[in-house]
Amino acid sequence: MVKKILVALFLVCTVGQMARGQQMPHPDSVVKIMKRVADWQVQSFERKHTPETNWENGALYVGMAHWAALHYRLTGKKRYYDWLKGIGQRMHWQPGGRMYHADDLTVTQTWMDLADFYKKEEWYYPTMARMDFVTSHPAQTSLDLRLKERNRFDRWSWCDALFMAPPSYLRMYLKTKDKKYLKFMENEFRATTDYLFDKDENLFFRDARYMDMKERNGEKIFWGRGNGWVLAGLAEIQRLYPQNKRQRKYYESLFCKMSSRLKDLQQPDGYWHASLLDPQSYPSPETSATGFIAFGLAYGINAGMLPKEEYLPVVLRAWRAMVDAVEPNGKLGYVQPIGADPQKVTRDMTEVYGVGAMLALGCEVYQLAGGK
Repeated sequence: MVKKILVALFLVCTVGQMARGQQMPHPDSVVKIMKRVADWQVQSFERKHTPETNWENGALYVGMAHWAALHYRLTGKKRYYDWLKGIGQRMHWQPGGRMYHADDLTVTQTWMDLADFYKKEEWYYPTMARMDFVTSHPAQTSLDLRLKERNRFDRWSWCDALFMAPPSYLRMYLKTKDKKYLKFMENEFRATTDYLFDKDENLFFRDARYMDMKERNGEKIFWGRGNGWVLAGLAEIQRLYPQNKRQRKYYESLFCKMSSRLKDLQQPDGYWHASLLDPQSYPSPETSATGFIAFGLAYGINAGMLPKEEYLPVVLRAWRAMVDAVEPNGKLGYVQPIGADPQKVTRDMTEVYGVGAMLALGCEVYQLAGGK
């Protein structure tokens, strides 16, 4: 018993020393930078970010919903919830326009969160209608995008899809208790993972087209943001998944494998770069990859799945790097543009999904820093 107590004290002291070495932020400073980033995005959003149901905006809304919840708990004000509600009302709570495409379900994660917050069950109905059709008429296409089938995106044939759609199906299951939503999610998630997950590297190929391609240094192509999408999706799934379900262990095991590999691929500057195994060819920071990966790792620490003494310094380095990429007016830079593979990035580049990643990460860092 005494030995266990001494070990626990040692770990606490070690974590404290490591955190101090990485400059553990004060909770108030985390809130301050998040508010600056969120406010800049809200102010600039209306001018250019349409259609409002596309996946880029959907990823922003997911992070903004995390921030709205934290801001509401701290202030009692619904400002950011109301901003999201205004968008949902303009879209009549509809998913995107493509029946089967995972990207077009991303916004429904936020629509359902808002329905719960405002206690408006009817806001679920457009998403439910979409899912009822898809689960009743599942797509039969291949997961191999090299085949160029006409409807090749009707299934979750690219790794980003594991962030876009599964959390929505899980929310619908939790709301209705209808197992068809959970069964569909689990079958499709496993099929995609079995196909795209490289067990040697513990990373996901973006899609089948990249399985035989190499970076300039001869390494396999593993896209930073693509793997960030998956890790963040896994975090969202585990945040919602019932504790008493046996399948939960499957997601936790995958999450821990990816986390261990990604931890070792963080660069000295605190970022994960656009190409995970060839960062020298893409030397610029990349904040959307960094934000999503660090969000997943920070969630894993807070949820007790990842050892704090091992992962906290990684998260703190990433948070400091993300803060360094924020301009005085709140604009987040170094966000890789829309694409499917590693690309060059500059400080002036920004996209809404990068902001979503930072806001989600900030909420987890706030908790790690001892926030209320």
